[in-house]
Amino acid sequence: MQNRKKVIFNGVFLAVVFALTVYGVFHGEDLSSMLEAIQNARKQWLLPGIALVAFFIWGESIIIWYMMRSYGIHLQKRTCFLFSSVGFFFSCITPSASGGQPMQIYYMKKEKIPIPVSTVILMIVTITYKFVLVAVGIGIAVFGRGFLHRYLEGILPIFYLGLALNIFCVTFMTILVFHPLLARNFMVKGLALLEKIHLLRRKEGRLKKLEDSMDVYHDTAVYLREHPKVIINVIGITFVQRFALFAVTWFVYRAFSLNGTGFWTVVFLQAVISISVDMLPLPGGMGISETLFLTIFAPVFGSLILPGMVLSRGLGYYGELLISAVFTVITHLTIGQKQGETKERVK
Repeated sequence: MQNRKKVIFNGVFLAVVFALTVYGVFHGEDLSSMLEAIQNARKQWLLPGIALVAFFIWGESIIIWYMMRSYGIHLQKRTCFLFSSVGFFFSCITPSASGGQPMQIYYMKKEKIPIPVSTVILMIVTITYKFVLVAVGIGIAVFGRGFLHRYLEGILPIFYLGLALNIFCVTFMTILVFHPLLARNFMVKGLALLEKIHLLRRKEGRLKKLEDSMDVYHDTAVYLREHPKVIINVIGITFVQRFALFAVTWFVYRAFSLNGTGFWTVVFLQAVISISVDMLPLPGGMGISETLFLTIFAPVFGSLILPGMVLSRGLGYYGELLISAVFTVITHLTIGQKQGETKERVK
């Protein structure tokens, strides 16, 4: 019953945010001109963009496949692609992308993958995923001063806030991983404080669950220490994966026969949007992503800024949502359906 209420809440929340986004973006705009511009876009430039979205999903599946092998778990790459699709689909439709990993763990368990193993692997995926954003953001802030003031003058507070939140998240998760005793004391005292000021009701078993969760961070630290080469390779793959999605906007730019702005400028502008919205409690950064695009890409797309936003966001978010949704359905119909498979996969 509780899960059903959560699904209903997430569905209603997504629908409301989507409706407000559509109204905020298109209210008072000339929709006929926008649609005409989209129809006239050169479709051959959009096909690589679609391929990059699929590559983005595939990239995480390769990371999962690669790390599973380091645990002695040999999965087919297409199975890992299904796990990746599930993660992206539920991340796209839940606030703060909170639903992706729990559903991945659920389907991994159906494939007889122990929950501690899947949890550690997905935690490392999260850390490296955000680490890449932090590295790119710091690089832009330190070495791209001219870039910042030319394109981002109006949204610098949002960019710095997003970067700060990502830095805090990566730092906090790293502390949890490498200083489990400090993290445990911090979490226990924090839980006691929340119960004392009545933000949380006192509940039996909550402290035990919290302590059990700390075991996951310990296991993650052990994995990181024992597999440094694997982690370095995962970070490299994640960089390629992230930049593939950022590059979708450049192909949209070229689809309108525009030129004058370089490939890397477009890519880093799209990266700025991801850095700014990644930690916000909105499904897929919906609403704020469109607003930021219309602001910072205005000098790049000019009068085609609205159709440019529709296509870029349509491929980069809604295309990802559609592709991952299709394979999530396939996952539901295929994962865990094999009979007679009762042993866990860890050797």
